Amino acid sequence: MNAFWIALFFVFAAEMGDKTQLVALAFATRFKPWIVLTGVFGATLLVHLFSVGIGEVMGIALPVFWIKMIAGMSFIAFGLWTLKGDKLDDEETKKPSRFGPLFTVATTFFIAELGDKTMLMTITIASQQKSFIAVWLGSTVGMVIADGIAIIVGIVMGKNLPENLVRYGAAAIFIISGGYTLYEAFAAN
Repeated sequence: MNAFWIALFFVFAAEMGDKTQLVALAFATRFKPWIVLTGVFGATLLVHLFSVGIGEVMGIALPVFWIKMIAGMSFIAFGLWTLKGDKLDDEETKKPSRFGPLFTVATTFFIAELGDKTMLMTITIASQQKSFIAVWLGSTVGMVIADGIAIIVGIVMGKNLPENLVRYGAAAIFIISGGYTLYEAFAAN
């Protein structure tokens, strides 16, 4: 699998049930879908640009064994984080639209994404793959697809989501991938 598809898959999985996905869903109940998706896309492009840059620097500075160790432990941590789940506070969806809905969505999404597991996932993947554009675009597309699903769900179903199935499935993918990555790290030495 190339870096684009790896980034797309893992960021998509990380975003399922994440707080920023819930933010997109909540905004979809307030604003036009294209405004929400455009705001999410713009914020994601910027956040993931920084994330991939950080990951690339880490990939150059650290030996392969340690990158695999950190990545494996990170995947397992993302799995456990996913099992814990995120909740959306009412305060996060009631921000005033002083600057218009597009700016409000983009700014809120950008701030909510800083330090979030999808940002950390992108850093981890970028440190392993060392393919800047592919990881940047793959992680952005994965995030936008996941949030696009949330926007559709927000329009169709409102706030009634079957979160458990999505959360447990994504957690299993991360934990299994983390275990396999740790196995690879030790098998190579």
